[in-house]
Amino acid sequence: MSRSNPIQVIDLFAGPGGLGEGFSSYDQGTGFEIKVSAEMDPAARSTLRLRAFYRFLKKNMPEALGDYYDFCETAGMSHPYTSRSLDAWKHADEEAQLLELGSAEGNARLDRILEERLDESKPWVLIGGPPCQAYSVVGRARNRGKLDYRAEEDHRHFLYKEYLRIIQRKKPAVFVMENVKGILSSKVGGELMFPKILHDLAAPDAALGEPDSGQRYRICSLVEDDVYQGGEGAGTIDPNHYIIRAEKFGIPQARHRVILLGVAEEYFDSLNTHKLNPNSEEVTVKQAIGDLPPLRSTLTKADDSSLMWVSVIKAHLEEMHCEWSKLGCNSVDDKNSIMLGKNMGILAKSFSSAHEGIELTPGGLRILKKEKWTGLTGTYLDDWFRDDRLKYWLNHEARGHMASDLRRYVYASQFADSYLRSPKGHEDFKLTGLAPNHKNWETGKFSDRFRVQMRDLPSTTITSHIAKDGHYFIHYDSRQCRSLTVREAARLQTFPDNYFFLGNRTQQFHQVGNAVPPMLAYQIAEVVASIIRGGKVSMNSSRSKLQEDLFSV
Repeated sequence: MSRSNPIQVIDLFAGPGGLGEGFSSYDQGTGFEIKVSAEMDPAARSTLRLRAFYRFLKKNMPEALGDYYDFCETAGMSHPYTSRSLDAWKHADEEAQLLELGSAEGNARLDRILEERLDESKPWVLIGGPPCQAYSVVGRARNRGKLDYRAEEDHRHFLYKEYLRIIQRKKPAVFVMENVKGILSSKVGGELMFPKILHDLAAPDAALGEPDSGQRYRICSLVEDDVYQGGEGAGTIDPNHYIIRAEKFGIPQARHRVILLGVAEEYFDSLNTHKLNPNSEEVTVKQAIGDLPPLRSTLTKADDSSLMWVSVIKAHLEEMHCEWSKLGCNSVDDKNSIMLGKNMGILAKSFSSAHEGIELTPGGLRILKKEKWTGLTGTYLDDWFRDDRLKYWLNHEARGHMASDLRRYVYASQFADSYLRSPKGHEDFKLTGLAPNHKNWETGKFSDRFRVQMRDLPSTTITSHIAKDGHYFIHYDSRQCRSLTVREAARLQTFPDNYFFLGNRTQQFHQVGNAVPPMLAYQIAEVVASIIRGGKVSMNSSRSKLQEDLFSV
């Protein structure tokens, strides 16, 4: 592979471009080239397009790359290009397409684009992940509450067939399809979807009722030796072997997702491996985000100022420390309780002084970098995250929280420091004012509704729910008393610091939560590049080799 001959990539259901970022970064940006990425959400597509603009400038017009940085660092600019970079912007606009797959118009547009831009005489790769709402456990629970809901009528269950349609027509050498773990247990009409998906992907012609072209795929696990071959009973495959646990591959997040690697049979016979190499270096939350500029949350439904914010939290701490002492929670029989009571008391007394000399602000879309907060992680990710040309931290703005939630957040982070785990359920939140106004609070159904991201562990999964509230994503630092920012969530997802998310803050959170970690995608790209470098083995020669082996026995 070289700069003049990168492997073509088509990215469907691209979101803000997590998978595409990993592939397009491989081999210093020369190994793969995204020919088109497709996304239906306008905000995600705007982020996708801006990143395509950055990549094109960096690779082809480095003298104009300043236009990208000017846009990132300057408020109020309506567009990121100037006259010198207009052609690059037009290229990005054509690469990152706003279209809805599964609609007649969207499919027709994609077909036209592929006819124009994809060179089918060369090996190419299909990547992406169909929307997961129909497969996720939460989504299915929500659907069961709808009296008229019928899974077989929910088109989202069958969006993988948009992948299948492109595979069947355009025959990629390799495809990568990502989804939530819930796809393994999802059923339609009483039939498990996962075995059906494996069966269909292995033999696209038969699945779509088209004449048999002979094209077949092996569906490989990226972490186990398992390979599904068409004709086998998909029920013989252990579905759990297709789950990638991201924290085992150097991602600072315990993100567990199903990722399928489909390899055309003519490439499969020459591959050396289809598995990722585990990374022995576990990256923690503190390493990933601990050296970003500290922020304070803002007060909602109340007058907000730094002094008022400190006053509210200090009062919460004093009240809880007093109640904790009266309840006898500092019993000598429980060292963790003693520590929690003591720590709340210490923090209550020092909360004001703890912020003296520290300019805590709520942050913003752009924060000027200062020497004190370098953003360094002390891990292999520093080279991946950092961009010394970037003068601002992007998308680093704290949410506003109600005073009642600030009480829960400061308590939860103190609890986590004392017990070395996040508090869980009504028994851990037994002090006055901590229980939310929720009828199912004491049933255990929402026992982890308030969850601290532990400083010395990888984070829990960054999901799209982070767009709704920050309760599952409480910062471990009590002095900041807030939920994670978009930039912190993006770091836990391994997006580079110069990846600028567009749209409003809710939309930015949604984009980050739905993405594939780019650094994980980079590692998958390495496997895919190795497969394609191995080249084709003709099916006739493969059969001849098999016959030789049989006759030699």
